[in-house]
Amino acid sequence: MTYKDVKRKVLVLIEEAKKNEPHLTEDPDLEAKLPDVINQVQYELARFKKIPKYVEIDVTAGELMDFTAIERACGYEIYQISMVAGVKYIPKANGTVLKFVEDGTAEIDVFVYPERITSNTKDTHEFELSTDALEIMPYGIAADLLKSDESAEYGSIYAARYREMLQMLDPRYQMTSIYIEGGVNI
Repeated sequence: MTYKDVKRKVLVLIEEAKKNEPHLTEDPDLEAKLPDVINQVQYELARFKKIPKYVEIDVTAGELMDFTAIERACGYEIYQISMVAGVKYIPKANGTVLKFVEDGTAEIDVFVYPERITSNTKDTHEFELSTDALEIMPYGIAADLLKSDESAEYGSIYAARYREMLQMLDPRYQMTSIYIEGGVNI
């Protein structure tokens, strides 16, 4: 889903979309708020439905590597390191620093934040969140945009719907299954 698709979904949801407007809405205040609110909600969703990335980094014995070094190697802002393989290491600083005890190639699986949305983000930008997370996102955005609109309570209605949908979001990308042929004796 593109940035423009998300903006359009939100604006249709809150009844602010205009078909023939080059900026999708006539409300300049709303348009100015969209990038920051979209970014905040996508970051929140990325903590629920994590975005996995893989990176290989050549390391030397005794080297200390923190999130910043791994971020430079993979090009993303890291949320969490999920696994390191390929070389022996010792986690330090609550897992945010790795001390390598041998030379080699570290195979690092991380969870990352998505690319930031700013006022300079192109409408063609593709979100990295999964489809199920993207379908929830407009409700969170609508809730934040309308939270100060006391006259209609739409902000609280969208917030309740967003929380409900968030609780049903499956954080997994795949489900493992086991097939046992011939039964099991216990």
